[in-house]
Order: sequence, then structure tokens, then C-alpha cells
Amino acid sequence: MQGKQPVAADLFDTLFDGPRREDIAPGAALLHGFARSQQHELITAIDAVVQRAPFRHMVTPGGHTMSVAMTSCGRAGWVTDRGGYRYATHDPANGQPWPEMPGVLRDLAHSAATDAGFPNFAPDACLINRYTPGAKMALHQDKDERDFTAPIVSVSLGLPAIFQFGGMSRSDKPRRYELRHGDVLVWGGPTRLVYHGVLTLKDGDHPLLGRQRLNLTFRKAL
Repeated sequence: MQGKQPVAADLFDTLFDGPRREDIAPGAALLHGFARSQQHELITAIDAVVQRAPFRHMVTPGGHTMSVAMTSCGRAGWVTDRGGYRYATHDPANGQPWPEMPGVLRDLAHSAATDAGFPNFAPDACLINRYTPGAKMALHQDKDERDFTAPIVSVSLGLPAIFQFGGMSRSDKPRRYELRHGDVLVWGGPTRLVYHGVLTLKDGDHPLLGRQRLNLTFRKAL
């Protein structure tokens, strides 16, 4: 590869001194390093899900192939195709039910939501997104769920990414936050339907996950 070489490790890996909460908006909290102590268990659980429901690049109703590869576990998984955006109880790729949500994932989501002020969160869907260098997620709202009273819990693993946290209109200028390995972002209540996205992932080499970022987003979908 020509030019600047990927970083060998995240500086945060050597400076990490424990979880820290940052309230970024009403109903929204960034829990720095919250998932870090469970990183190995989480990665093992994700690998087990992917063995049964492999990552794939879905196609939007407009015919655009997403740069982010996706899969799901739990009672429902989010899918997109020519038929639109929706939750499905079965993986369209193989017709099988989505893998059961591993307990370590479910418990982490509940614990993070409780820490952020949503103690009754019981997710039934976990979307697993895989970003490789160059992948991104445009500004969007999470509005395909039936219950907007439940928060969104987003867990970051692997390479750092710049998360955009906007307002209730797509035209609202978003604020930017760097999400590092082990960070968990929770938003709900008055900010449940804010526009958000991820800027193009920069290249790098994470000690555990290599040249990728894994993002888990937990929802109450059904």
C-alpha cells in the first residue's frame, strides 16, 4: 500500500483508565470504554452469530449497495431490499430465523441502557454492522421500530470512527464524536429520532479486529 501506513494500535488502548460517562444531549449519553472489559466475550459471541448468519452488503430500495456489511441476531433483523426497509423475523438470505441474541450481548445492552437512564430496556433485535476502510453510514433516523419509547444502544469495537449526532431534521448540523473500541452510545427519549450517521472509516489496524470496525445496535423492534 502506498502513502501513509495504517496505525498499528489505538492510542486509547494504552491510555484507557476505566469507563467514563459523557452526557451529550437530553436522553443521550456516551459511555466511554463501557464494553471494553468484555471485549473478548463480545467478539466470540459475534463470531458465533456470523457463522450462522454471514455478513452481506444489502441493497437499498433505490438500488444502492450499502458499503457497510450487515447481519443480525435476536427476534428480528433489519433488512433492506427493493421492497423497502423493514424488520424480518427470518434471514432473507437463507429463510432461517435469525440466531438467538447471545446473553453477553443482551446483558451488555441492558446494563448500558440502565446506566444511561433507561432501566427497562429489553432489546429484541441486535444489528451487527461491519465497517472496513472506506465504508460509511449516511445521516438517517432509526424509525422502523414499533416502539419509540425504547432507546437505541450502540456498541463500538475495533477501529475508531467519527459518529455524527444531529437533530430532528436532516438539515440540522450534526455534532461529531469519536467512538473508540469499547465505547457505548445510548440515545432515547427526546433524542430518540435524531438524525445520525458515521463518516467514512479511515484505514488502520486494531490489535484485536484488524482493519475493521464492528458496531452493534440494539433496538426494541417488535
